[in-house]
Amino acid sequence: MIKSILVPTDFSKQADSALKVAAQIAKKNDATIYLLHILELPMHLTDLMSSGAPAPAPEAIFFMKQAHKKFEEVLEQDFLKDIEVIETVSFEDVMKGIIDSSKKNEVDIIIMGSHGSTGFEELFIGSNAEKVVRTSKKPVLVIKEDCEIFDINDFVYATNFDDEDKPCLLAAHEFSKTIDAKLHLVWINTANGFKTTYETEEKMNSMISDMAMDNYTLNIYNDITVEKGILNFAGSVRAGMIGISTHGRKGISHFINGSLGEDVVNHAKRPVLTFKI
Repeated sequence: MIKSILVPTDFSKQADSALKVAAQIAKKNDATIYLLHILELPMHLTDLMSSGAPAPAPEAIFFMKQAHKKFEEVLEQDFLKDIEVIETVSFEDVMKGIIDSSKKNEVDIIIMGSHGSTGFEELFIGSNAEKVVRTSKKPVLVIKEDCEIFDINDFVYATNFDDEDKPCLLAAHEFSKTIDAKLHLVWINTANGFKTTYETEEKMNSMISDMAMDNYTLNIYNDITVEKGILNFAGSVRAGMIGISTHGRKGISHFINGSLGEDVVNHAKRPVLTFKI
């Protein structure tokens, strides 16, 4: 059950799309939305704010007033009517502010917009969404396109059906029930990790044999890479969103091995929901 949702916002179009999705999920679950704006002040003002100064610098007050004005404009939107929205301003680094807020408010899910990133930018910078996916212990739903109506009929969850993914698979199933969607569990078969249909089906059935699940399908899909397989399979069943678990690799391990969850978040046009293993 989703009772609290964190939505980070920079007041961009992408952030507004994420808030629209959060609003629709909140209405279905009678949930509270925590709307977080990270105020990235110049370094000397950040130091001043954290030093315990008796009064904020005039520049800091100006930025805070601007943020408050933006909040007022956002909260006046019709799609937030009858939803409890708690707005917060943080002066931390973007990623740290989001993670700290998710812990402090004990949210059930983080919903955020993203431009995505590719090529040079992805390799050296990445997106804030990617960083949050890598770090957050809470599920993260990343929204790319404008979602006036978040009406998902088919939800693809890619899994290797290993025991470590079982809690995430169960969480994906619970989320599919929350949004009244059919869950399509898929194993992506590639040349590098090839398994016969018999082996794969045996592993699938072994995993779900003791799980109380309904309204789902089991699928095997062949492709060149796992990432392409996930995206192509989602397209083939016209899925409204994709789900995947992530180990959240960091540092040199992430650079060498990559993270499938983060790559799918960056490259998919559909909403992507990630769960931390």
